Amino acid sequence: VRGSIPFLWEQIVDLTYKPKFEIVRPEEAPQIAERHFLDLRKMYGSVLAVDLLNKHGGEGRLSDMFSNAMQPIVSEDLRYLHFDFTKICGHVHFERLSFLYDQIADFLVKNGYFLLNEESEKMEQLGVVRTNCIDCLDRTNITQSMIARKILELQLRRIGVFAAEETISSHPKLDRCFRILWANHGDDISIQYSGTAALKGDLVRSGQRRVQGILKDRYISFKRYYLNNFSDGTKQDAIDLLQGHYKVSVGGDITPPSQTGGLEAIASFPLALCLVLIGLLLTTMSLGQGELTRASSYDYQVAGNTD
Repeated sequence: VRGSIPFLWEQIVDLTYKPKFEIVRPEEAPQIAERHFLDLRKMYGSVLAVDLLNKHGGEGRLSDMFSNAMQPIVSEDLRYLHFDFTKICGHVHFERLSFLYDQIADFLVKNGYFLLNEESEKMEQLGVVRTNCIDCLDRTNITQSMIARKILELQLRRIGVFAAEETISSHPKLDRCFRILWANHGDDISIQYSGTAALKGDLVRSGQRRVQGILKDRYISFKRYYLNNFSDGTKQDAIDLLQGHYKVSVGGDITPPSQTGGLEAIASFPLALCLVLIGLLLTTMSLGQGELTRASSYDYQVAGNTD
């Protein structure tokens, strides 16, 4: 199961690359989390909540509040585990997800999976892993693909297809099919949510981090930035309308919530494009002028600011 951080929080688009996180009604966070996990346990049984947020800045504040909200409600059938994906795995060392698996393997084995054997005897799955990062796309998809791989290996051993120590990676064709399945799965969810394919897709598809994949991720990140700031507003308006955040008068007028101050008040695509181009120009010129003295470099910066 993938799901957002289970209390009220938001990001207000303001042309920054990573808009600030704002926690809404923080005093209600414990009650909201408790109600959410009560619903999950009614549907699925035991729940292991794996939090992939880092511990810095806005993400850190969200993770800390998530952890604090979980402490009063953890129990034998509700566990919370923080795994700092960015710090431990970085951008290339995703094999270190084995550290996470070592911590959750007992839960996976105990709660099992759905099985219908030859005698039509049914073994029910007793629980689920709930995974979250910020948008539950990229880090979440990589983590869930690791869990799915481990569970599939257990299933194939159980029905006699695999030997005791046999793995998916020892069968190149099966391994490739599994990777493509999960990469397409991640892309489809990401396209619905963000308008682009998932990040780190080369890793999921091939098991390796390549230069082409890193460059593609840069392009996807820029595309997400553009869509988020200049294209997704109408979608957000529709969501806000359906959720009752807009007040519609009898005459049909829609009064949006007011936003004052900040970059969002002057946000426009031409402005953002100019800022990006100026930044690229200054970066290129500064690289070419790397051997200039401090004084001449300062004169250049003043001239650039004047332009």
